[in-house]
Amino acid sequence: MTTPNLILLYVSDPARSAAFYADLLGTEPEAVFPNYAALSFGNGLSLGLWSTAAQDFVSGGEGHRSELAFMVPSDAEVDRMHDDWVARGVSVEQAPMQAAFGRTFVALDPDGHRIRVCMPDR
Repeated sequence: MTTPNLILLYVSDPARSAAFYADLLGTEPEAVFPNYAALSFGNGLSLGLWSTAAQDFVSGGEGHRSELAFMVPSDAEVDRMHDDWVARGVSVEQAPMQAAFGRTFVALDPDGHRIRVCMPDR
């Protein structure tokens, strides 16, 4: 089986996005170039931030129809992360709520990518 090891988000400014995710996740970028930046989660999965202005960028799509999700162990942790991110000035698209799968909220990165914090499916 092939295991995914990289999530790519298309962004307008990789350095700005790298700084946003570094602050939010408490980690430093592994690489920052004018058209690309990368952060590692330490579990074999990395986040790549690719500039939509890069000469070799090609995409026929538009919009944000996916989410980067972080599962946390408790409702209290969902609420704690929400409060921490709001204090950092992160835009919240969906306030903490009880969904069918558990407590959750959705924040937005500088390019409008959705970031969900939630409980694991029950």
